[in-house]
Amino acid sequence: MYDTVLFPTDGSKGSERAAESAIETAAAHDATLHVLHVVDEDVYKAYSGDEYVHDREGLESALEQEGKEAVGDVAEDARGAGVDVVTTVMHGTPHDEVVEHADEIDADLIVMGTKERAGEYRQLLGSVTDRVLRTSSVPVTVVKTPV
Repeated sequence: MYDTVLFPTDGSKGSERAAESAIETAAAHDATLHVLHVVDEDVYKAYSGDEYVHDREGLESALEQEGKEAVGDVAEDARGAGVDVVTTVMHGTPHDEVVEHADEIDADLIVMGTKERAGEYRQLLGSVTDRVLRTSSVPVTVVKTPV
């Protein structure tokens, strides 16, 4: 049923259970798992830097390194489960890049994690997962992690 599963990760605790689900789904369907991390350009572009903290390029580099580690950890687990895996780290607006990447790789399913939050919190801030759910034409499985 699924040949290509996309798992976007931010490397947080909220995505650990979702990683397990993505790996299990890919293994059950003999699918390729694409693990994606998007370095949020808004984070480092909004930062002007000062003498006490790394400059913008240093911040960008650090965020990219965190992304590489996050996709690498999931890829290691996936390979251990016998799943073919492709990792990608890109820059941009996370929800936009996830939806575009899903289209580019012709994903059959997106698996995403989210933390359980009160409705008021979601209404105020939203989340990348919420935005992907609203804008993607690809089916999305959401795995909740208790806070």
